[in-house]
Amino acid sequence: MQNTNEWLKEQLKQYSEKEYQKFSSALLPGADNVLGVRLPRLRKLAKELAKGDWESYLSQALDDSMEETLLQGMTLGYVKASFAEKKPYLDCFVGKIENWSVCDSTCSSMKPVYAEDVEKFFAYACQCVKDDREFVIRFGVVMILDYYITESYIHEVLPLLDEVVHDGYYVKMAVAWAISICYVKFPEETMILLQNSKMDDFTYNKALQKITESHQVSKEDKAVIRSMKRRSR
Repeated sequence: MQNTNEWLKEQLKQYSEKEYQKFSSALLPGADNVLGVRLPRLRKLAKELAKGDWESYLSQALDDSMEETLLQGMTLGYVKASFAEKKPYLDCFVGKIENWSVCDSTCSSMKPVYAEDVEKFFAYACQCVKDDREFVIRFGVVMILDYYITESYIHEVLPLLDEVVHDGYYVKMAVAWAISICYVKFPEETMILLQNSKMDDFTYNKALQKITESHQVSKEDKAVIRSMKRRSR
């Protein structure tokens, strides 16, 4: 496995870009281990890893750079394996997430492979949402907004999002983002939630802002949404 880690380091070094490294680092406050490898290249590498001995790779993968950590999440997402097979590695990986980029890029790769795992991933996302770690919560919220804002799940999703309480900026932004998608897809149900919401003022107002920024919401509805903004007390 050391050879795999060495091979990955060589690949990442080869495809790192100095200017992209500066750009990415500026978007990720506190991240000092960004190499500057673009996402399409990382996805290609992850798909290669997912086709091989992914369990050995994930068991011994290194976290020396953001990209190495992100590759673990992407690989886990692309692996053609059941939720039960992925879960031990997912538990380990989720605790490593330290920024929104690793979180969101992993989630976008984590679509359930098998129909029977859809509910299991939802239950896992709900479990993450109830955690107390900022990026574990965000992982759960982003998994939900990527895959579970559907007719089958909306009545579970809305109250779950409304009950998230955490001071982390990236939690609040993820919840607001998710609520805005709920409104676009299910305006009536989401409006009822907004009219009775327990969300903190920042998250609530940010959700309204994101709704008004959507091109899928009418001017009339945007006017109503703007009128619902909470004022400073």
